[in-house]
Amino acid sequence: MKSYNKLFENNKNWVAEKKKENPNFFNELSKGQTPEYLWIGCSDSRVPANEITGTQPGEMFVHRNIANMVVHSDMNLLSVLSYAVEVLKVRHIIVCGHYGCGGVLAAMGNKQYGLIDNWLRHIKDVYKMHHTELDSIKDETEKGRRFVELNVIEQVYDLCKTSIIQNAWKNNQEIFVHGWVYDLNDGLIKDLDVTFASNEELPKVYQFTM
Repeated sequence: MKSYNKLFENNKNWVAEKKKENPNFFNELSKGQTPEYLWIGCSDSRVPANEITGTQPGEMFVHRNIANMVVHSDMNLLSVLSYAVEVLKVRHIIVCGHYGCGGVLAAMGNKQYGLIDNWLRHIKDVYKMHHTELDSIKDETEKGRRFVELNVIEQVYDLCKTSIIQNAWKNNQEIFVHGWVYDLNDGLIKDLDVTFASNEELPKVYQFTM
């Protein structure tokens, strides 16, 4: 219980520090949120979105799951996306993976883990799409790093294919969708240079018509 109760002490210290910096911090925060960013990241405890980007409470809307996946039937993610785009009017949506991701590495192998295997199957589909490139990489560490990157790229594509993003672009709402990777070894974020700002940048089969 000692480690559990420590969380309450940490909270009190955090509140005191915030009030010291700005006595009106919590009064202002309670009035609402207008974040510019939606972060779709991994649930890994080593990748705290606000901390690694230097953003404050209220600046970033966050959704996290195993291996930062964008699954078209995931109502949790779609609900977050809908609220972020249609209500909060975020301008930037970031899919951020991280090197050494346990979910991605598990999907590279054939070991059975339990219920999570059903989630990992979506990641395995990404491997299948890029198996020629991945199978040509002999170093397992480098293969894993590349698989992380490819997984992020595919999730960016899947995000842009959703009706939520498509309709926002049709209505001339300015939204940029980005793909990043965080490196646990040095703490730096890598931009994968995969950014979309309109549905014209997608294959025509995914573009909705009015």
